[in-house]
Amino acid sequence: MTRGDKILIAIIIIVNVAALFFVKNLAFNYENKYISIQVNGEEIKKITFDSNMVGKQIPIETEYGYNLIEIGDEKVRVIEADCPDQLDVKQGYISRVGEVIVCLPNKLVIEIKGGNIETDIDGLSR
Repeated sequence: MTRGDKILIAIIIIVNVAALFFVKNLAFNYENKYISIQVNGEEIKKITFDSNMVGKQIPIETEYGYNLIEIGDEKVRVIEADCPDQLDVKQGYISRVGEVIVCLPNKLVIEIKGGNIETDIDGLSR
Protein backbone atom coordinates (compact mmCIF):
# COMPACT_ATOMS: atom_id res chain seq x y z
CA MET A 1 0.00 0.00 0.00
CA THR A 2 1.45 3.30 -1.09
CA ARG A 3 1.30 6.66 0.63
CA GLY A 4 -1.36 7.80 -1.88
CA ASP A 5 -3.57 4.81 -0.99
CA LYS A 6 -3.37 5.70 2.71
CA ILE A 7 -4.32 9.32 2.00
CA LEU A 8 -7.26 8.19 -0.15
CA ILE A 9 -8.51 5.84 2.59
CA ALA A 10 -8.23 8.63 5.18
CA ILE A 11 -10.20 11.04 2.95
CA ILE A 12 -12.95 8.44 2.39
CA ILE A 13 -13.25 7.82 6.13
CA ILE A 14 -13.47 11.56 6.89
CA VAL A 15 -16.15 12.09 4.22
CA ASN A 16 -18.18 9.13 5.52
CA VAL A 17 -18.03 10.35 9.13
CA ALA A 18 -19.10 13.85 8.06
CA ALA A 19 -21.99 12.42 6.03
CA LEU A 20 -23.10 10.27 8.97
CA PHE A 21 -23.08 13.33 11.25
CA PHE A 22 -25.15 15.31 8.73
CA VAL A 23 -27.76 12.59 8.28
CA LYS A 24 -28.09 11.85 11.98
CA ASN A 25 -28.18 15.36 13.37
CA LEU A 26 -29.27 17.73 10.65
CA ALA A 27 -31.47 15.83 8.23
CA PHE A 28 -33.76 14.41 10.92
CA ASN A 29 -33.83 17.45 13.22
CA TYR A 30 -37.33 18.87 12.81
CA GLU A 31 -38.58 21.87 14.72
CA ASN A 32 -42.21 21.03 13.94
CA LYS A 33 -42.85 17.62 15.44
CA TYR A 34 -46.28 16.13 15.95
CA ILE A 35 -47.86 12.85 16.99
CA SER A 36 -49.81 10.87 14.40
CA ILE A 37 -52.24 8.32 15.83
CA GLN A 38 -53.47 5.72 13.36
CA VAL A 39 -55.95 2.90 13.80
CA ASN A 40 -56.23 0.20 11.15
CA GLY A 41 -54.11 2.28 8.76
CA GLU A 42 -56.25 5.41 9.03
CA GLU A 43 -55.00 8.52 10.83
CA ILE A 44 -57.53 9.46 13.49
CA LYS A 45 -55.65 12.18 15.41
CA LYS A 46 -52.77 14.62 15.03
CA ILE A 47 -51.41 16.14 18.20
CA THR A 48 -48.79 18.87 18.29
CA PHE A 49 -46.22 19.01 21.05
CA ASP A 50 -47.15 22.02 23.15
CA SER A 51 -46.40 23.06 26.71
CA ASN A 52 -50.09 22.82 27.66
CA MET A 53 -50.19 19.20 26.40
CA VAL A 54 -47.49 17.96 28.82
CA GLY A 55 -48.97 15.40 31.20
CA LYS A 56 -52.22 14.96 29.24
CA GLN A 57 -53.63 11.47 28.96
CA ILE A 58 -55.66 10.69 25.87
CA PRO A 59 -57.82 7.55 25.67
CA ILE A 60 -58.00 5.78 22.31
CA GLU A 61 -61.10 3.58 22.22
CA THR A 62 -61.87 1.75 19.00
CA GLU A 63 -63.66 -1.41 17.96
CA TYR A 64 -60.28 -3.19 18.19
CA GLY A 65 -59.43 -2.24 21.78
CA TYR A 66 -58.44 0.41 24.30
CA ASN A 67 -55.17 2.28 24.75
CA LEU A 68 -54.32 5.23 26.97
CA ILE A 69 -51.48 7.47 25.80
CA GLU A 70 -49.60 10.07 27.81
CA ILE A 71 -47.87 13.08 26.32
CA GLY A 72 -44.66 14.27 27.94
CA ASP A 73 -42.26 17.08 27.11
CA GLU A 74 -41.59 16.37 23.41
CA LYS A 75 -42.31 12.65 23.93
CA VAL A 76 -45.23 10.21 24.05
CA ARG A 77 -45.91 6.75 25.45
CA VAL A 78 -48.70 4.22 25.98
CA ILE A 79 -49.44 3.81 29.68
CA GLU A 80 -52.38 1.43 29.53
CA ALA A 81 -53.73 -1.09 27.02
CA ASP A 82 -56.13 -4.01 26.99
CA CYS A 83 -53.96 -6.14 24.68
CA PRO A 84 -52.58 -9.38 26.17
CA ASP A 85 -48.84 -8.88 25.54
CA GLN A 86 -48.53 -5.21 26.67
CA LEU A 87 -45.54 -4.64 24.36
CA ASP A 88 -46.68 -1.11 23.57
CA VAL A 89 -46.78 -0.24 27.28
CA LYS A 90 -43.36 -1.80 27.90
CA GLN A 91 -41.78 0.18 25.05
CA GLY A 92 -41.86 3.45 26.99
CA TYR A 93 -41.43 6.93 25.57
CA ILE A 94 -40.63 7.81 21.97
CA SER A 95 -39.31 11.27 21.17
CA ARG A 96 -37.59 11.34 17.78
CA VAL A 97 -39.07 11.80 14.33
CA GLY A 98 -39.66 8.41 12.78
CA GLU A 99 -40.00 6.47 16.04
CA VAL A 100 -43.13 4.33 16.28
CA ILE A 101 -45.17 2.52 18.93
CA VAL A 102 -47.26 -0.33 17.55
CA CYS A 103 -50.03 -2.33 19.21
CA LEU A 104 -50.89 -5.10 16.76
CA PRO A 105 -53.93 -6.57 18.55
CA ASN A 106 -55.56 -3.12 18.70
CA LYS A 107 -54.30 -2.11 15.22
CA LEU A 108 -52.84 1.07 16.73
CA VAL A 109 -49.79 2.94 15.45
CA ILE A 110 -48.40 6.02 17.21
CA GLU A 111 -45.71 7.80 15.21
CA ILE A 112 -43.76 10.98 15.68
CA LYS A 113 -43.64 12.89 12.42
CA GLY A 114 -41.88 16.09 11.47
CA GLY A 115 -41.84 18.71 8.81
CA ASN A 116 -44.42 21.22 7.78
CA ILE A 117 -47.62 20.88 9.75
CA GLU A 118 -50.86 22.04 8.22
CA THR A 119 -52.31 25.07 9.95
CA ASP A 120 -55.50 23.23 10.98
CA ILE A 121 -53.62 21.17 13.57
CA ASP A 122 -53.74 22.66 17.02
CA GLY A 123 -53.22 21.09 20.45
CA LEU A 124 -55.57 18.21 19.71
CA SER A 125 -57.54 17.62 16.53
CA ARG A 126 -59.69 14.82 15.24
